Amino acid sequence: MDTEKSPQNGTVTELETFLPKDNSEANGVTKYKVKGDDFEALNYEFDPFKARQLEHPVSNMDTLTHLLKASLGTGILSMPAAFKASGLVMGIFSTILVSAICTHCSYILVVCAHELYRRSGKTQMSFSDVAEQACRNGPKWAHKLAVPARLIVLIGIFITYFFTCSCYCVIIAKNMNYVLEHYLHYEVNIRMLIAMLLIPLILLAYVPNLKYLAPFSMVANGCMAVGLGITFYYLVADIPPISDRPLVANISTLPISASITMFAIEAIGVVMPLENHMASPQSFTGLCGVLNQGMSFVTLIYVLLGFFGYLRYGDATEGSITYNLPEDAIPAQIVNILIAIAVFCTFGLQFYVCLDIGWNGLKDKCTKHPVLGQYMMRTAMVIICVAIAIAVPTIIPFVSLIGAFCFSILGLIVPVGIEIITFWGKGFGAYNWKIVKDAVVVVVAILAFIFGSKMAIQDIVELYRK
Repeated sequence: MDTEKSPQNGTVTELETFLPKDNSEANGVTKYKVKGDDFEALNYEFDPFKARQLEHPVSNMDTLTHLLKASLGTGILSMPAAFKASGLVMGIFSTILVSAICTHCSYILVVCAHELYRRSGKTQMSFSDVAEQACRNGPKWAHKLAVPARLIVLIGIFITYFFTCSCYCVIIAKNMNYVLEHYLHYEVNIRMLIAMLLIPLILLAYVPNLKYLAPFSMVANGCMAVGLGITFYYLVADIPPISDRPLVANISTLPISASITMFAIEAIGVVMPLENHMASPQSFTGLCGVLNQGMSFVTLIYVLLGFFGYLRYGDATEGSITYNLPEDAIPAQIVNILIAIAVFCTFGLQFYVCLDIGWNGLKDKCTKHPVLGQYMMRTAMVIICVAIAIAVPTIIPFVSLIGAFCFSILGLIVPVGIEIITFWGKGFGAYNWKIVKDAVVVVVAILAFIFGSKMAIQDIVELYRK
């Protein structure tokens, strides 16, 4: 191939051969005319996945493990109550539909992130980065929304996950208390139990990255699996005929069922941190990608527990299925211990979302001693988290109210908004079907917010009536 000579190094690059010059040169630097379309084409040749540099890359299997743990939380124990509000058959369809919507919103968030990687030349983005870049690279009217979009996501995710971790402290203590009171025959102070968790939780928060958190997620998944296995034993031991339960409940309670399912299965806050640390991030999406594999399995477990839990206990079904288990039975006590261990191990993954946001905001101010600064931040955040749980051990219904607001917006409305802005210039398919689809998601989000808030407020009122 013939090349042109340059006064600087004797040759020019292949790219320079094809770029049109504007016949000007300053300080030995030749200027070229680059059109917007040419620049866009260059961006699309950029492969963000090959360019990504990770110190501790996470495998597909470890990512799947984290995803399962994030979605198989204590919310799954409320699924029989969701089926109670919807009926046996309607509960199956409702759970699958809600799971599909939540999974789709997580999916389009990652797809938009991959599109924005190529446009911006970046290899990693947080949830808030995706929201900001979508606005900056979108239509002109969206440019002014870039900073507000980033702040909404950052604040919403941080508040939701931080207070959720405070709830985890309470849940761990309550499950421990359930077993201790049975054997000690007196009520143990729950605040003392929460305080005893401080040192172990600080040590857990010291785990530096997702790669080293993977074993904790595996332990959590194992404990949850055994706990659910024991629970299923009780559910099928003396199972009544299906004809004893309504297949479809009153239509007025269906939104309550959908709200319970959505807030149990939603894990939008961990999606981008998981994708950002994958060795092969392109494997996260796709028909048989990590996201669809994990959420398909999660949905199956949710349906099975909800179906058999409601079939077994009917109208006596409690808000958490563990409350239906016999208190004096050793297997039931083992379930509570296993759930406590699972929630403890899950704390690390959920708290990582808060740590990631916090450190990104502080790392530029801790350039002299970054390691010391990061561990001081982790320690302080855990202390505050546990202190909130000690001060307000009845925090759970209040956090449910926060979750109803944040997850309906962050988990559903924000992702579809990002999709619309990201692909504004490319169109929305035949008959604008994407717009119609996104409008349906927004309606679901509004209903989830209304009925999720209603349930949380009712729990708060009931709490203070006692």
